[in-house]
Amino acid sequence: MIVRLTQDLARGFAPWRDMALANQEKMKAYGMKLVYAGTEADDDNKLLVLIDFDGPESIASFRNDAELTQARIDAGALVETTVMTPMTSDVLMGLPK
Repeated sequence: MIVRLTQDLARGFAPWRDMALANQEKMKAYGMKLVYAGTEADDDNKLLVLIDFDGPESIASFRNDAELTQARIDAGALVETTVMTPMTSDVLMGLPK
């Protein structure tokens, strides 16, 4: 289940990237995998993340983890701006083959 997450950052992408790298084991345990994470070319504080979750329980685990939320805040994530949008399963990826 792919989810698009958008979020504003206070300190640019580098601290957020470092936080994500430091929390890989937790993400793996929650059944989530980053497909893409990056910021806009003209604004290093506008984050877009595509996350592949195993299912709704994985999303709930991510959302309810206070420790991970605090790590995101410490990395500059303005969590009050977070928008998570489930995407359709009818997709094209990896073209051309």
